[in-house]
Amino acid sequence: MRSKTLRVMFLGDLAGPPGLAMFERWAPRLKEKHKIDMLVVNGENTAKNGRGISPEIVEQLQAAGAHVITSGNHVWANKKIYSLIDESKVLIRPANYPAGCPGKGYSIVEAGVSGVSVAVVNIQGRVFMHEDLDCPFRTIESLLTFLKSKTKLIFVEFHAEATSEKQAMRFFLDGKVTGLYCSHTHVQTADEMILPSGTSYITDLGFSGARYSALGVQSEIILERFLTQMPVLFKVEKKGPMVMNGIWAEVDVETGKTLHIERVNVIDGELVVE
Repeated sequence: MRSKTLRVMFLGDLAGPPGLAMFERWAPRLKEKHKIDMLVVNGENTAKNGRGISPEIVEQLQAAGAHVITSGNHVWANKKIYSLIDESKVLIRPANYPAGCPGKGYSIVEAGVSGVSVAVVNIQGRVFMHEDLDCPFRTIESLLTFLKSKTKLIFVEFHAEATSEKQAMRFFLDGKVTGLYCSHTHVQTADEMILPSGTSYITDLGFSGARYSALGVQSEIILERFLTQMPVLFKVEKKGPMVMNGIWAEVDVETGKTLHIERVNVIDGELVVE
């Protein structure tokens, strides 16, 4: 059966150095444990200050096993990434950004022993975010026309704030893609499922970073922001324990449908991040 199936893993936003350290430590172990053929991770928050990604970090993530690195609204925080993302087949940005932006919104990679073609698409929501972006629904609909001529295995990471927008995308894409996994809120949801037409789904993958933080940021800073309504400088929380969230799924290569989906939730009380 394994010869006709593929196992993929999607991990949520890596929050600063702690998230990066968790990925480097645990990604190889998780790949081995679950016999993963393709690993995708959101890397837009891996910089030291928790915003953006650098060419050096892209190399680190690849070295630790990432086949595709997705992103979102913080992808442009480090200008050094602009030229790399234009050439990279690994790092992608939301497809519904204007056409003049560097990079592209999808990647097609070869995965598994037999080298099956797999497409990964990155799109971004508009509700409570950048409402001037192109419509994510129309964008993915247009992309699917092209991608379906290349492969039956298509995975979409939807980087969005509103649960309503994510759920609407769930109904829109059921049966059209193999998996729809959402990100951005850094809080893993407990609603992983296989939809009626075979598409696997979760409302939010979660994140990797300090467990006792406010989405990866020092909690006292966030409390000050809410209590005073004054601007504050965000600082990444580096005190453990650390967590890593995501999902892994097994899919049918011939039909493009999901056979199994399961949450990933690692807690590491020993990792120390300087």
